[in-house]
Amino acid sequence: MGEREELVEELRWKKFPVLDDGFVCLVDVMGDDSSVVQAARVSYGAGTKKVSDDRTLIRYLLRHRHTTPFEMAEIKILVRVPMDCWRQWIRHRTANVNEYSTRYSVAIDSAQTTRPDEWRSQAASNRQGSGELLPTDMGEKLTASEQELHALTKSTYEARLEMGVAREQARKDLPLATYTEAYWKIDLHNLLHFLSLRMDVHAQQEIRDYSRTIGEQIVKPLFPVVWEAFEDYRMGAMFLTRLDRELIARLMQSAGKEGKTPPYSKADFLTVQDETWKELKRCRERDECFGKLQRLGIVAE
Repeated sequence: MGEREELVEELRWKKFPVLDDGFVCLVDVMGDDSSVVQAARVSYGAGTKKVSDDRTLIRYLLRHRHTTPFEMAEIKILVRVPMDCWRQWIRHRTANVNEYSTRYSVAIDSAQTTRPDEWRSQAASNRQGSGELLPTDMGEKLTASEQELHALTKSTYEARLEMGVAREQARKDLPLATYTEAYWKIDLHNLLHFLSLRMDVHAQQEIRDYSRTIGEQIVKPLFPVVWEAFEDYRMGAMFLTRLDRELIARLMQSAGKEGKTPPYSKADFLTVQDETWKELKRCRERDECFGKLQRLGIVAE
């Protein structure tokens, strides 16, 4: 058995824990880094090998957003995930899915619980995001009431089943914290797209935990060269719009005339902001642009 086969056998069915009772595990994999290279060279012919080694070609493909070669590899995983998190997950309609059926089987006897130090406030500037952690004393009350609610819904569900209520109807009051399981098969291109979105800092923490586990524990060892390029050109990269580029040019030119050196002030930034932003009290695009320039060390708060 070669190194690749040993690695796959080592990973297959190994449950990587996520949250309090969730997990992800590899079921099967088709292809490896060389599969991406092989698919790409079908288009160019064997001569490509003379000018590009495998790593260079993979990095070129990912850097320039060539997608088809990455579709030639696939991963199938088994996940156990809370239903509210699964709702976000299943929005990515690029995979083949078979989920545990609570019409056919009794619901999984597990619901995600929240520790007192894990409750988050609503973000002030993002309607769908979280803010700071709530005080632990408040979290203790929230966790206690959560446990009471879970116990009530569980006993209600079990009582309905004992009374002969159909499973499809008995389940209707189960909380979204209830765990479900599913097989999820997806090609490498769409998996990387999923991970780039769900590992992002703006994604919900719970699905970030799942995505990071899939990426670091499964994809990275199976596709090390692809993963290296993914981290460099997707997760660690930055997208600059036309407005971003033009603002940077104006900022450098204006500040240069005044003898200023980076990092420039927010006032300098606002002076050269795009005309379409000037009359807006709140402008997310302007805030995002300023954040990019902060990361680049061009401006400082």
